[in-house]
Amino acid sequence: MANTDKRDYYEVLGVSKSATQDEIKSAFRKKAKQYHPDLNKDNPDAAEKFKEAQEAYSVLSDEQKRKMYDQYGHAGVGNGPRGAGGYSYQGFDASDFDFGDIFDSIFGGSGGFSGFGFGGGSSTGRGSKARRGSDVLMRMNLDFEEAVFGCEKKFDLDVVEDCEECDGKGGFEEEKCSTCHGSGTITSEQHTILGSFLSKTTCPDCGGTGHTFKRKCTHCKGKGKIKKNKTLTINIPAGIATGDRLRVSGKGNPGSNGGENGDLYLEFVVDEHDVFIRQEDDIYVEVPLTLTEAIQGCKKEIPTLYGNVKINILAGTNSGDKQRIRGKGVDNKYRKRKGDMYVIFKVYTPKKLSREQKSLIEKLAKTEMDTPEIKEFNRFVKNND
Repeated sequence: MANTDKRDYYEVLGVSKSATQDEIKSAFRKKAKQYHPDLNKDNPDAAEKFKEAQEAYSVLSDEQKRKMYDQYGHAGVGNGPRGAGGYSYQGFDASDFDFGDIFDSIFGGSGGFSGFGFGGGSSTGRGSKARRGSDVLMRMNLDFEEAVFGCEKKFDLDVVEDCEECDGKGGFEEEKCSTCHGSGTITSEQHTILGSFLSKTTCPDCGGTGHTFKRKCTHCKGKGKIKKNKTLTINIPAGIATGDRLRVSGKGNPGSNGGENGDLYLEFVVDEHDVFIRQEDDIYVEVPLTLTEAIQGCKKEIPTLYGNVKINILAGTNSGDKQRIRGKGVDNKYRKRKGDMYVIFKVYTPKKLSREQKSLIEKLAKTEMDTPEIKEFNRFVKNND
């Protein structure tokens, strides 16, 4: 006789009766993670709720069973030899559902529990999957000129490479692992009132590869990898700035189960310059002017990244005035662009004057300074009185 006290399967999974198969699978995944007994040992109701969710999924994920359930309810998929609709169904099964992602997200992909099944179901082990090594970040200091013009840098680094003796295999005369029979995983079964749980872990003898060797390589001690301290040489392109990164392929941490090494990323910190100030690819330089140079104007030799050049300074130049020199900024090969150079003038007034100089300044002071700025300021002062 069918159990009439059972909850509606759609209600159990929290989906509507028009839910798609993807929605049903997603809902069951959440319930499995929420109520699986191995993940919720402190919850006394978890086992029963998990069994209920699995039962609901096993029916709703099968189009034929779902059709019978929609038409006849629980009676259509009863545990007897034949349901009300004439459909024979024994037990509940979710063996078509991939639980690997659920347990990987909790156990970090360690293979501690890679799947389960009811009634003898099983899942595919993942212990032998090749995994890429993690990347490594390393900071490198550069002088101002090294960053602007590019350079060649040498530095020492511990790198992990394939063993030259065994070509990275770890041994000689490869053979199938006798412990896991080539599968790379060991399966253990636990019987409970809910069914049989299958737990798969990485084979300890072959490390998940599925094979062993008659002779272990003594050079790498069977690991297939050896650590070496190497002097690496890299070419740094012109235009590198603080915070920029370069990738050195394959010089990161080693992979596992035959996976490739990660990469090394060099992040640069560029020293400041005594004279030049860099903003992106533009260069700024402050040029001091005497009072007479600023008043009369002049030709003045100034430094650039590429040597000295002469520029014309207009008469009446003030502190803070700016002059651009095109193409004299950073020739950035890293970002493929070229900046300009900006000359910022600073007028210096003398603090000590000779008698002759004071006499000249006094004569100059008697000369009316009728610039628009001075006139406007004097007008404001007068009106403000």
